[in-house]
Amino acid sequence: MTDFVIPKTRYARSGDLSIAYQVAGNGPIDITLVNGSISHLELVYELPNVVKNVQRFTRFARVIGFDKRGQGLSDRVPGAPSLEERMDDVRAVLDAVGSRRTVLLGFSEGCPMSLLFAATHPDRVSHLVLIGGFMRAGHSIPADQFQAVAAKVTADWGSGQMMRQVAGIATPTEVQLAVFGKYERMSCSPGAFRAIMEMNRLIDVTSILQNVRVPTLILHSRADAVVPVAEGRKLAAAIPNAKYIEYEGLPHGIFLADSEQAVSDVEEFITGRRPEVAEEADRVLATVVFTDIVNSTTRAIELGDRRWRELLDAHDRLAAQVVDRHRGKLVKSTGDGILATFDGPGRGVRCALALSEASRQLGLPVRAGVHTGEVEVRGTDVGGIAIHVAARVMGQSGANEVFVSRVVTDLVAGAGMKFAERGSFNLKGIPGTWDLFAATQ
Repeated sequence: MTDFVIPKTRYARSGDLSIAYQVAGNGPIDITLVNGSISHLELVYELPNVVKNVQRFTRFARVIGFDKRGQGLSDRVPGAPSLEERMDDVRAVLDAVGSRRTVLLGFSEGCPMSLLFAATHPDRVSHLVLIGGFMRAGHSIPADQFQAVAAKVTADWGSGQMMRQVAGIATPTEVQLAVFGKYERMSCSPGAFRAIMEMNRLIDVTSILQNVRVPTLILHSRADAVVPVAEGRKLAAAIPNAKYIEYEGLPHGIFLADSEQAVSDVEEFITGRRPEVAEEADRVLATVVFTDIVNSTTRAIELGDRRWRELLDAHDRLAAQVVDRHRGKLVKSTGDGILATFDGPGRGVRCALALSEASRQLGLPVRAGVHTGEVEVRGTDVGGIAIHVAARVMGQSGANEVFVSRVVTDLVAGAGMKFAERGSFNLKGIPGTWDLFAATQ
């Protein structure tokens, strides 16, 4: 994923209130996120996997998020807002961002309001996606136990225990609990959350489900510890032509997990096509050469920035010529060295020796490491364990030395190349002991 910048928070007017919202991405489809009973537009990006999953959505959509009245960065209100007031907030945000038609993606407590909005304003909703949803609150708490449960939740508010359940983390670390607790506290106060619980217990949208005419997708997980999976199944059965997908091990907060599968399911439902799976890297056997200018920092200080830059440019031009002459591929410059690959170990070793000699004549002592192994080719870049081995082999060499692994010496046997044993080494981060050799002219 590319670096992610938290979108700028803006405000829409909903009656006399200011409703905080953000817009991420600029795709051709609008997706409006309707959060559950805990939300904060800016702190949400501190929660696990949120940035990754938002970026996945922005590859095909413009993502609109907002804090409902009384929560997060929106104006506080006494008590808990009704469904009608929450609908007003959605409409105000859509108008503010110029969205004429949107996908409504409701989470948990946000599902009943999303259902009511879609049934009432089908002209503003292209698709409805409900995650961890229900048609009637109070599904998992018997009436005679509600007050005790509400009191316990209020007493624990801000400790992170509620968000721990949402994220499906059985034994969170102290750091995770601190992040979850902060998110709870900044979402709303304990009293405000209790008011939301009491208000939600009165909600029942069963009677309007037959009036939902927009295409509807329902996602639920059997591992949901907040809303039982049975509620998702009942919801899907009650909405005409709804599509239902059930997951095995995702939490109630599906997008607090690494949810490429769920994002892809949503994209396919909305666009009619599944995102292309990232092309797997080609795996090939290659000889990897890493080089490094010895004491480059000291030389840069001695020569000054301008002279050092001129010398580095000369080195880079020389390296490109030598690699090309030995039929290699210059993958990249590392600042004071190079990474190159070759289709034969002999060519790789000869190139490293030639580059070492040519650089010495420039007054730049170079060390090099050579190893042959499987590499992953991704476009113009390469990766894999062989790259790390070559770098560690180089790290054991000195000025004007070319060290190679035993793999290389075995593969060039009979080619007339000379090597001197340098001993066995433990290479940092690489399992086992490695026999290394110095190549000579």
